[in-house]
Amino acid sequence: MFISYKTEIKPTVEQSNKILQSIGICRWLYNEYIAYNNRRYKMYQRGMLDEHQKRFISGYDFNKYVNNVLKKKEGLEWISLCGSKARTRAIINAETAFKKFFSGKSKFTRFKKKTKQDVKIYFPKDHATDWTIERHRVKIPTLGFVRIKEFGYLPVDGKVVSGIVSHKAGRFYVSVLVDIPESRYAKPQNEPFGIDLGLKDLVILSDGIKYKNINKTATIKRLEKKLKREQRHLSRKLENKKKGGEKSTIYFANISKNILKVQKLYHRLTSIRTNYINQVINDIVKREPSYIVIEDLNVSGMMKNRHLAKAIAGCKFYEFRTNLIAKCHERGIEIRIANRFYPSSKICHACGHVKHDLKLSERTYVCSECGNVIDRDYQAALNLRDVKEYEVA
Repeated sequence: MFISYKTEIKPTVEQSNKILQSIGICRWLYNEYIAYNNRRYKMYQRGMLDEHQKRFISGYDFNKYVNNVLKKKEGLEWISLCGSKARTRAIINAETAFKKFFSGKSKFTRFKKKTKQDVKIYFPKDHATDWTIERHRVKIPTLGFVRIKEFGYLPVDGKVVSGIVSHKAGRFYVSVLVDIPESRYAKPQNEPFGIDLGLKDLVILSDGIKYKNINKTATIKRLEKKLKREQRHLSRKLENKKKGGEKSTIYFANISKNILKVQKLYHRLTSIRTNYINQVINDIVKREPSYIVIEDLNVSGMMKNRHLAKAIAGCKFYEFRTNLIAKCHERGIEIRIANRFYPSSKICHACGHVKHDLKLSERTYVCSECGNVIDRDYQAALNLRDVKEYEVA
């Protein structure tokens, strides 16, 4: 079984510069691959390429073009400063994005921006000493030993397959893929759970336990208020720049500082929400239920409601489902996915009557047939626990 671990690292100044340099090269190659294929497609539209010629080249062919042509051009010798495996993975990622677009799974590929950093460096394990994990440090290929901020988090006895180094909001992170034997936990036999996700409370279990929505806490509200303020400051500076206002070096440096402030606030909000989700999942899984049932929510469709889109995005329903499935597989717990159109909130758990006209504002379910009065979210969790038609994740 492969398990991914991610933790923050504390590289030296020399290591930090090398990481940022490699990330910049990978981002440039990603964008260059997209621009190259865009030019080829325009040539095809103008009739300069026939049907027998490729409208866009593969990542493998572009990698050969980089090694044989681009690297030898004057002024582009710096491409060799990044590892070959990291460069190849950046190009393959760009090719994957193109394939997803042509298969209809995603929108057209966009260029990577330096201010919105999401390019990572891939390091495979080529030698036996690569990715050696110790309690307080990890050996990364071409970088050497790098200090870990959270001592003892990465498994010392695990077999690392590969790793990724990333940079976000001024911080550096390492993700390692570790091969761990599957027989770590015995198969649980306790009472099963049905899980209903909501906005009033984030998680409602079929045994009556509820986990609050962390977006309603004072900490999140204070950070969101601070984020709005910093975004206004940044917007004013950018508008002034467009009008040709300040053009000094100090002014542009202040814009970069403001961008970093916004990135740090976004990163802090994301970290708090993700950490809370992982705590809730860990608390549920530790109770060792025989199986867990969740809904197949249409999150992208729910986000189209402009009144609830922000609240739904802050709850991270899809991330909760993904992390829960991964944790259940690790623990040997069966995870069941109920049908997307199963009316879990409209079915009376006592008599089975379906109330088709149930409104979202009705937080208490009152059955017109048997007179059962129950919280609608708790009833949805009970119905999910007892659902008969499902798919195993």
